[in-house]
Amino acid sequence: MKNTNNPSEKIIIALDGMNKSDVLKLLEELPEVIWVKVGLELFVSEGPDFLSILKDKGKKIFLDLKFHDIPTTVARACFVASQTGVEFISLHTCAGMKALKMAKEASKEGAAKVHLIPPKLLGITILTSWTQASFVDDLLIDQSIDQRVKHLAKIAYVSGLGGCVCSPREVQFLRENYPESFELVTPGIRPLGSEVNDQSRVSDASEAIKMGASKLVIGRAITQSKDPAYMFKSFCDKVC
Repeated sequence: MKNTNNPSEKIIIALDGMNKSDVLKLLEELPEVIWVKVGLELFVSEGPDFLSILKDKGKKIFLDLKFHDIPTTVARACFVASQTGVEFISLHTCAGMKALKMAKEASKEGAAKVHLIPPKLLGITILTSWTQASFVDDLLIDQSIDQRVKHLAKIAYVSGLGGCVCSPREVQFLRENYPESFELVTPGIRPLGSEVNDQSRVSDASEAIKMGASKLVIGRAITQSKDPAYMFKSFCDKVC
């Protein structure tokens, strides 16, 4: 699944805030794009059939629905999602080890049912919107974000998941403990000096790759740019 010689393999375009026509127009402008991320908003508005359209265009898909429920429900969701042909599926690691292990088995069974390669499951650690202050004030968790990310990443790894989603700030210490085969997918990528919007723990693309990120999720910096093709190439140059 990884091709480290092709920088386009390291960039996942987040299709957040877009509709079907927006996405298709963008992909016409950016034929080099290999990976796209379909999140809750796009999935709810366009439905699962849109995944087939993206697959027909030869795109690899990160289905970022962040499943979080009781183990049986999470497993059943992954069973169905794995039949769509997507390559990555996200679920919240804090659903617990039982849910993660059941989801892993269900995804293998679902993919086998339709003769597909099973997707990699990615465990969400701590969303990039969280700050240390809000972590304590809102959740009453008296633990650093770094400590919690380390713990959740370990749960994901021990449960047999294919990787985890973390902010660029946590990539280095996770990569020191996990092999390259364990994907570290990082949102929160911004050009130096740009607006961070609703994300708090962010970094530059080249820095995230240097620290050990497998793939970078980049949305608005490209999709809302006046010249998406230029911005995409700019990011590709940074991750070479």
